[in-house]
Amino acid sequence: MAADGKLVFAAYGNVFSAFARNKEIVHTFKGHKADIQLLQPFGDHIISVDTDSVLIIWHIYSEEEYLQLTFDKSVFKISTILHPSTYLNKLLLGSEQGSLQLWNVKSNKLLYTFPGWKVGVTALQQAPAVDVVAVGLMSGQVIIHNIKFDETLMKFCQDWGPITSISFRTDGHPVMAAGSPCGHIGLWDLEDKKLINQMRNAHSTAIAGLTFLHREPLLVTNGADNALRIWIFDGPSGEGRLLRVRMGHSAPLTSIRYYGQNGQHILSASQDGTLQSFSTVHEKFNKSLGHGLINKNRVKRKGLQNTLSVRLPPVTKFAAQEARESDWDGIIACHRGKLSCSTWNYQKSTIGSYFLKPKELTKDNITATAVDITSCGNFAVIGLSSGTVDVYNMQSGIHRGSFGTDQAHKGSVRGVAVDGLNQLTITTGSEGLLKFWNFKNKILIHSMSLDSSPNMMLLHRDSGILGLALDDFSITVLDIETKKVVREFSGHQGQINDMTFSPDGRWLISAAMDCTIRTWDLPSGCLIDCFLLDSAPLNVTMSPTGDFLATSHVDHLGIYLWSNISLYSVVSLRPLPTDYVPSAVMLPGTCQTQDIEVEEEVEPSDEMIEYDSPEQLNEKLVTLSLLPESRWKNLLNLDVIKKKNKPKEPPKVPKSAPFFIPTVPGLVPRFAVPEQSSDPQQSRVVNLGVLAQKSDFCLKLEEGLLNNKYEAALNLLKELGPSGIETELRNLSPDGGGSIEVMQSFLRMIGMMLDRKRDFELAQAYLALFLKLHLKMVPSEPVLLEEMTKLLSQVEENWIHLQSLFNQSMCVLNYIKSALL
Repeated sequence: MAADGKLVFAAYGNVFSAFARNKEIVHTFKGHKADIQLLQPFGDHIISVDTDSVLIIWHIYSEEEYLQLTFDKSVFKISTILHPSTYLNKLLLGSEQGSLQLWNVKSNKLLYTFPGWKVGVTALQQAPAVDVVAVGLMSGQVIIHNIKFDETLMKFCQDWGPITSISFRTDGHPVMAAGSPCGHIGLWDLEDKKLINQMRNAHSTAIAGLTFLHREPLLVTNGADNALRIWIFDGPSGEGRLLRVRMGHSAPLTSIRYYGQNGQHILSASQDGTLQSFSTVHEKFNKSLGHGLINKNRVKRKGLQNTLSVRLPPVTKFAAQEARESDWDGIIACHRGKLSCSTWNYQKSTIGSYFLKPKELTKDNITATAVDITSCGNFAVIGLSSGTVDVYNMQSGIHRGSFGTDQAHKGSVRGVAVDGLNQLTITTGSEGLLKFWNFKNKILIHSMSLDSSPNMMLLHRDSGILGLALDDFSITVLDIETKKVVREFSGHQGQINDMTFSPDGRWLISAAMDCTIRTWDLPSGCLIDCFLLDSAPLNVTMSPTGDFLATSHVDHLGIYLWSNISLYSVVSLRPLPTDYVPSAVMLPGTCQTQDIEVEEEVEPSDEMIEYDSPEQLNEKLVTLSLLPESRWKNLLNLDVIKKKNKPKEPPKVPKSAPFFIPTVPGLVPRFAVPEQSSDPQQSRVVNLGVLAQKSDFCLKLEEGLLNNKYEAALNLLKELGPSGIETELRNLSPDGGGSIEVMQSFLRMIGMMLDRKRDFELAQAYLALFLKLHLKMVPSEPVLLEEMTKLLSQVEENWIHLQSLFNQSMCVLNYIKSALL
């Protein structure tokens, strides 16, 4: 890597790119045939050197080659590069053979060759003084050399191997720092020409780079242990103390789990023996719980610098609960090849006080294989490879009993889980048995055999759903209340490494060695999502808030976050076919093509099939209309409502003229003259001839009497308000302009509605209003009386069926309310 004022350059393979704002690729440079090992910004140019000692100078913005120099690897293999300060267009090259060359890249001339010290050059650094350069050698020597006169000013020597990097303080103190492959840093006084301090174990691996910040007493270091540290020199002895650190794991991960209910922290265990917490909000909230130590008090007392001899093996599995984290340890972890399980304290960020193991066991080959912690945070359940399952108190570390008379399982325990109320403990062993125990008295309640030996077990406490990954690459899901298998999933082609439930318990997400991550929908029992990765996923955990899925992978140091698209966009959850071939997806990163791939995958999910609900789900079901209650509920009380809403006194005509005087339309604007009534004694009796005209509803009813189709008449009635419905029904009688035939047609329309069992409440409301308006007339007409008799049987049949269902539901509800469960 290299950087100038605007861009960051990173080389990968025989290509390197320029990043703007650390995430956007703006330039890519291709031309090398071997892997690039050195980058040096040079004004508007960038210099790259590959392992074949081919040096190319590029113009940054046009991405064109300016100059290419080829060196013979056997004579001068470039190992480091430097642009000396104030040396215009000059480059100083160091070689593995020990000699140095000064080149003018503008004229393409070799200006001078320094014979060197017969030892390979590993580092070059410009000193604060002009013409002076620090040269780091393979032998551990640091040479302060004047390149103008080719004179050596001073020499220093470190016994820790080759010099990996050099830096000078520029805040007024003549101090030089030199890194080593052991992780130690030597601080040298340039005036007294002596070693003034040693920063031992600054990193657990080789120092990859160190730089003093300009005019500040701050030293930034990094190494292969995946850590970036800032040291401040503010003490009287000149020794640096750690100011800030950003670090990850230095070895692949073994287990990850979300911690807490806010979904902001992920606990991770690694093969480097550490337990760390990563924040999904900001890196400043990250923290390390440190290495597991066999005897923490002894290390504190004796102040051991090298704790390798007392470190615990890597954590393989752990369980955490934040309920009592402020009172005592809330994390329990089992270690590779160890019988005892360690406790950890999240708030104090350190290993806890206890090592939990049964006292009577003396065999060395027994190890802890499964752990769980209760939701209250009081008890830890530990399963051993011997088949024993023990319970311990987290506060005191005291053994609180074992499940079974001698051992819980005949084979190794593959999983333990406790339900949310501390009623049930579920254990499973390699012999293929799943057992349910009473947590309090340790008595076996139920045992069932599995189709294959289980690999791991996971319990979703809120829903009581238990997931089992078997060795035949299948997944079995059980309900711990009924103790029955509710779902079985198959489709993975490799060992299932980990599983996780969504917060609502609807999804089960599994990761396997076939490099796929699959999402199973538990209610439908179908596979709804599957994607293929280039590296096998080892661990998977879902946020308690459901927004992120975190994964770790084989030979990868980081935790990868996947966002849940269903939270912020429309996603089709249609079941995937059995022959579905998943598409390969890149791991999350800053690559530009990643965004394009995600967009392409989101597009087909937006094309959801819109479900149109039918007007009636089944012909035997009574279906209500979608009209609001105001259209039909108050039809019988309409006269009372009108009486209440009637104004107390008639409206008065305003004496003043209108604000806008009406005009007559035309080319010439003229005011409209109000018409004078010729007959002041004009009659106010309404002309019945106007009302006698038949409405559209009556015409549709007459048509229905002929063709026996009443949908059009019913649709007209649905569009009317309560007053309009009353008017139409009142006008059905011969006195209102209707006829007996129209009334007969209306009753048949009600019969049609009852037969189809659709718009049930409308049929009842319309029929009730009809009887209220025309009850005196119906008995005198035999045709209407016959229709009413048919309707009576239909109404009774429908209502008796509905009433029996209502009574049954009311009985069940009353029983649930009053019964002692």
